[in-house]
Amino acid sequence: MGLTKSNLATIIRERRSIKSGYTDQDVSQEIVLEILNDAIWAPNHGLREPWRFIFVSAQEKEAFVQDLVETFPADMKENRRNYFSQPTAYLIVIMEEDPRQKQWEENFAAVSSLIQNFQLLAWERELGVVWKTNPHIYDPKVRHLLGVNPGEKIVGFLHMGYFDKVPEAKARKTAEDKLTVYKKK
Repeated sequence: MGLTKSNLATIIRERRSIKSGYTDQDVSQEIVLEILNDAIWAPNHGLREPWRFIFVSAQEKEAFVQDLVETFPADMKENRRNYFSQPTAYLIVIMEEDPRQKQWEENFAAVSSLIQNFQLLAWERELGVVWKTNPHIYDPKVRHLLGVNPGEKIVGFLHMGYFDKVPEAKARKTAEDKLTVYKKK
């Protein structure tokens, strides 16, 4: 069956979003595909598999960042260049939208599950990931740059890179703090 519950629980609790401090170790397309081929086993209604991906390697990152920065106003370009230059590589996750609300929500839940799977599997391999949903994911210029079609949504940019320092855990409320038990009245 693979991981025992205690190993999986440990990975879930120890995973952190790695937002900075990336090393220069390459994030290969092969490792991304290996992780994705496990992550795509996320639950998805009707096996619609409502996702696709764009990988930006370290070798293409500089050109990508230059093109991406051009979509921002002049007074933001240098700040955005610094920001987007930090990760070693990117995985951009795109979702098929559905005009029916129920199916749209099911698709978004499936893609979110896939991203969580990806983050956990990457963590297991000591690859840092943070899921970003900054405003540029809605910008028509960014959508055009990435070839995002009508009827598709950029769910997020996954910033990726290997790292040396693990961020400290932040406290979480317990499930007991959030649980209500239904009782018939």
